[in-house]
Amino acid sequence: MSESNLFEMKEDNIVKASKALKAMGHPLRLKILCVLSGGELPVMDIVAKVGTTQSNVSQHIDILREKGILSSRRDGSKILCQVADKEIINLLHAMQSTFCPAEL
Repeated sequence: MSESNLFEMKEDNIVKASKALKAMGHPLRLKILCVLSGGELPVMDIVAKVGTTQSNVSQHIDILREKGILSSRRDGSKILCQVADKEIINLLHAMQSTFCPAEL
């Protein structure tokens, strides 16, 4: 994107990106999003993958849900979470390729 195009971005997109980056700015929330970039998971699977307590994960999931980054649904006794916006997954993939490049 050229410098002139940077200033032509829609204000709504700038606000959306800013909110997403702020919400993703906490290491645990970013880790949760990375885990969910592969698809929907139950909260307890997220807990197992990120390595912290269920209450801590639930607290951060609530923050991400309030910001519209995650959605969740109940399936029996399980709460299933997923990334609500495909653009967030694209952003996660871009960050992963920048900060976690595959070994050659």
